[in-house]
Amino acid sequence: MYIWYQWLSPFNEKKSIKNGEILMKTIALLTLLLTIGCILASGCVAQTKKDPVNASVAPTSTFAPFNNSSVIPGANTTFNITNATNTSTLKGPLRVSIGSYPTDQALPVLIDNQTVGVVTVGVPIDLVLSEGNHTVAVCVGVICPAKPVNIIFAKSAFLDFEETLKEKAEFSKPTVRILKSYKRGEGVSVDVEFINPTQKDIVMSAEVICGYSYIDYRSSIRMGDSVRSKVSEWVEAGQRVTRTVDLYFAEGSSYSFDDPYIGEVTPK
Repeated sequence: MYIWYQWLSPFNEKKSIKNGEILMKTIALLTLLLTIGCILASGCVAQTKKDPVNASVAPTSTFAPFNNSSVIPGANTTFNITNATNTSTLKGPLRVSIGSYPTDQALPVLIDNQTVGVVTVGVPIDLVLSEGNHTVAVCVGVICPAKPVNIIFAKSAFLDFEETLKEKAEFSKPTVRILKSYKRGEGVSVDVEFINPTQKDIVMSAEVICGYSYIDYRSSIRMGDSVRSKVSEWVEAGQRVTRTVDLYFAEGSSYSFDDPYIGEVTPK
């Protein structure tokens, strides 16, 4: 028996070893399969569904929409926000008038050296300007008297240029006037002023007339008559020229004359 056992022992040991190897291989295979299964299961969970190539994705905003009347912290003013790069400017109304300034023309109105419209007698111009200081001018030809104005939000402002224009731009169109007249020998001298308020150089012509009376040498009777003279001057834009005109009476004595006056005026 002992001898038989000893003979069988090597085979039993070999069989045990072989069974152990098979068991270890089986465990290793099961472990590998389990690992692969977990990996596949994890991949299925993490995989996301791909959108088709031609599908469009609608963007989702994560910000609350702006209110068109957003109040800026720390400020008392409400601004209308239309664009993040633009800021709103407060404005105020302004009316510009020339009152009864004698002109039959429309006069240009300038705000900060920019023409914004025209104004006429009895028809003012209404403007809306940004807050702050501005310079307003009304032009008669090349003469443009100006006034400052401070615009305040929602507060009406008014500028009347009547007196200013009468002082600085007395005439709105080419004019000839008599400054003074005085007796000189057997006649009268008249100082005539030619005024050109326009923006162009012009030639101005005027007729100067004076009525007078005198005692005729032959009849010793007082006679009445008039004398006239036409004079022309080249006057540059926005300038004035003074010219003395001499009017001569007929022969006689005891001259008496009326105030000279301007007849026809012709700017050319």
